[in-house]
Amino acid sequence: MKTLVAATYVATMAGPLIRDGAIICEGGTILEVGGERALRAAHPDAHHIHYGNAIILPGLVNAHTHLELTGLGQLERPRNFVDWVLDLRSQFGGITDVTQFIQQSVREGIAQSLKYGVTTVGDITLNPAITRPILREAGMGGVSFGEVLGMAGRRGQLESRLAAATDRTYEGGGLVVGIEPHAPYSLDLPGYRQCVEAATTHSMPLATHLAETPDEAQFLADGSGDFARLWDALGDSSADVPRFAGGPIRAMASLGLLDRPALLAHVNYASDEELAILAKSRASVVYCPRTHAYFGHPPHRFTDMLDLGINVALGTDSAASAPDLNLLEDVRLVHRLRPDLPASALFEMITLRGAKALGLERSVGQLRPGMRAHYCAFPIKGSDPLIELLESDPPLLASSVGGDR
Repeated sequence: MKTLVAATYVATMAGPLIRDGAIICEGGTILEVGGERALRAAHPDAHHIHYGNAIILPGLVNAHTHLELTGLGQLERPRNFVDWVLDLRSQFGGITDVTQFIQQSVREGIAQSLKYGVTTVGDITLNPAITRPILREAGMGGVSFGEVLGMAGRRGQLESRLAAATDRTYEGGGLVVGIEPHAPYSLDLPGYRQCVEAATTHSMPLATHLAETPDEAQFLADGSGDFARLWDALGDSSADVPRFAGGPIRAMASLGLLDRPALLAHVNYASDEELAILAKSRASVVYCPRTHAYFGHPPHRFTDMLDLGINVALGTDSAASAPDLNLLEDVRLVHRLRPDLPASALFEMITLRGAKALGLERSVGQLRPGMRAHYCAFPIKGSDPLIELLESDPPLLASSVGGDR
């Protein structure tokens, strides 16, 4: 059955705002987009939904999150990143039934996402066998990146982690399976190479945490610094781990990871030379504004990245470092930090740029014929709806995942 969804404004992210616009959906797909009057005349049999004084946008894309951590809530602000990791491990160590906790966390994370208009996620999971069935059942679209770790005395877990990450049992219905070699402080470079080869062999999306703290380069170079303290706290030594002196971005380039359209989470620390390397690559960067502020990092260089032609999207990261999974609050923070940036450019970072970062730009991130019927609607009062969404907090009217509201 066809459905006509209309509102005062439609933001397709494929062109200018459509005043008194509408979209026609059928079978989970967008058939047409245009003026409401013309579409009503062309499809008189369509079921009609009108949101009144509102704006319809593509379903928002949270390009980097960890749904399985939602139940922890935001941890007390740490002195540094390693202390946060240790606190996170301590919190999980006190959970009696970890499987049940993860299931509840993912369901809560999905509910929060939909509540805030997010219909597509780039979810990082250490437990894909638990999280993926829930994502598939909920109809939540996006990429489930299976987390792969393995370094020093924990190198033996790499094969099982990689096997779990590449398991495609629950792929489909808008959910894609991907691989996430976790970070240069938790997976050695030979392990990264295995992940890159697996992603190439299986044609899977690839993501990693990269340049999240300035300590990564020191740890890669000689095994010292704050991440050495992390490994000491884990009761292990990284003394025999292969080293790389050029920093995490050059390390990824040396492995061929940047030759793929990989998703790089954070990239909080990058020199001009390293940005030039990224600009020549096929990688996208995901900036997580509220998590970035939580850890007290210096200003993110996302505008420099955009100027160089690097695709930059926004993400919430987990609810253990951000207050919640409200992606609009992240874009609002960016608006406060950089009020000179056009509102349309900011919304691109949580729609079409997020979709590109996940490799899903052919199916989500815009409202145009042939795309999945993912949209969200918010009430508005004035004539500049995107600015209004950035400077106020209207309640969601609807989220649609494949046409199901």
